[in-house]
Amino acid sequence: MADAKVLPFDDDRSRGGGAQRSGRRRGAGSRRAGGKPAPVHQLDEQLDPAGAPGHEAGTEPDGDATADVQALPGTPRTQDDVPVTSEEAEPPQDGPGGGLERRIAGGLAFLRRRLTGDYEVDDFGFDEELTDQVLMSLLRPVYENYFRVEVKGIENIPAEGGALIVANHSGTVPLDGLMMQVAVHDHHPADRHLRLLAADLVFVLPVVNELARKLGHTLACAEDAERLLASGELVGVMPEGFKGIGKPFSERYKLQRFGRGGFVSTALRQGAPIVPCSIVGAEEIYPMLGNSKTLARLLGFPYFPLTPTFPWLGPLGALPLPTKWTIQFGEPIRTDGYPPEAAEDPMLMFNLTDQVREQIQHTLYKLLVQRRSVFF
Repeated sequence: MADAKVLPFDDDRSRGGGAQRSGRRRGAGSRRAGGKPAPVHQLDEQLDPAGAPGHEAGTEPDGDATADVQALPGTPRTQDDVPVTSEEAEPPQDGPGGGLERRIAGGLAFLRRRLTGDYEVDDFGFDEELTDQVLMSLLRPVYENYFRVEVKGIENIPAEGGALIVANHSGTVPLDGLMMQVAVHDHHPADRHLRLLAADLVFVLPVVNELARKLGHTLACAEDAERLLASGELVGVMPEGFKGIGKPFSERYKLQRFGRGGFVSTALRQGAPIVPCSIVGAEEIYPMLGNSKTLARLLGFPYFPLTPTFPWLGPLGALPLPTKWTIQFGEPIRTDGYPPEAAEDPMLMFNLTDQVREQIQHTLYKLLVQRRSVFF
């Protein structure tokens, strides 16, 4: 198998914004097979219908004999006498058969590119084509049909340029980051991708490591975040980390500490806006009632959850509860008005970190009050 071509991260393509990527994806997806059906020949003559004005009973018509025969009652109509409608003359191009053929042709073309290595990845391993055509298609049914995610405030995410999206983290298993990624991909009018910053554990797990890279995730470090922001990408971060997703169910929707404010320093250095994001519904998918620290140490995990169904029901207990989710993006907090040395000011970083945290917490409480039920 040929090696995939590596696209330099600072290439013009990565700085083109969501609209440019959207055009390329649509262009790639528009390579379809199949031709246009040949038009049906129209009749050479248009016959006068029976009882047309100017034709009285018992008079000899001025037209040809065919029209006279057609006017006689009880005369059967021949195949050539049946008028051809526009639908019969020009069959629809996008019928079920044609759509299936195009999908098959597109799928075969996609497989050929994967087998020959004729596709692009950036310096972080992000595979845009695989994400759009395969990975998002796998996550979308969970997003739309299982968790029934409702998205609010998507217009607060900039249409172009770098921005840092900061969200709460919960749920025992980090599905909230993936659902946030689908929300941005499917609902933002500029068709942008969200590049998540993930913990070290993600990149040491087999299979998960490769899928995370293909989805555009990268290591949660300041260097990678700054490179992404400088290239005009949307970057997602969940500062609570394992403290957020591993907290007990009794502390649901209570934000944990946001670290030392490193994400604020990164945004200040790049002058990127900070968009707070509040996620409701993820806390209840795996109600964590206990933590087996012994098993966690043996497996090398930060915690080993004990829920009402896991591990008691085996693999079936790993199925998340079908809660109803809401993801709301708040108004962005601008950072481009601060001088470059502001990134080294600890008091400013503390104040901005506290402002982001309070905005997320306030929105969580408001969404919880508006929620009718955990599952509806």
